[in-house]
Amino acid sequence: MLKLLVVMFSFTVITMAVDLPTKKQLNLTAVKTMVAGAEAEAKKQNVNVTICIVDESGNLLFLQRGDNVSINTLDFARKKARHAAIYRQPSRLGGEAVKSGKMDVMAFPDYFPNQGGLPIQVDGQTIGGISASGAKSEIDEAIAQAGIDALLK
Repeated sequence: MLKLLVVMFSFTVITMAVDLPTKKQLNLTAVKTMVAGAEAEAKKQNVNVTICIVDESGNLLFLQRGDNVSINTLDFARKKARHAAIYRQPSRLGGEAVKSGKMDVMAFPDYFPNQGGLPIQVDGQTIGGISASGAKSEIDEAIAQAGIDALLK
């Protein structure tokens, strides 16, 4: 019986001694807020696009194809968002790397050299990626930025 009490007390002390970090993550409310911001910017720009949001590991949280938008934008948007989340940088930088002759980056998993995907960063921590696809690349990125701005305001 004494051994059991010692073991139980040891687990209690160990449990109290562990200080687990807290981690921000995207929830449904955050996703809906970003989608609303991105959709408002797309409407302002008078374009229809596909919008994609992924978590920090690139797992799909939201994917929506706008009216009359090409079917291939589903893959493009997903790839842009995954790139932004996994590499913690705008997918535009992937395109710039390729244009500068760094072709080896194309061998990296989930690397996608096309503008329009942005990392979602809160307190210096990347918690996901958002992208748009279907308009000019600069407009796609502006739409994604509007989604992030809606979340952070």
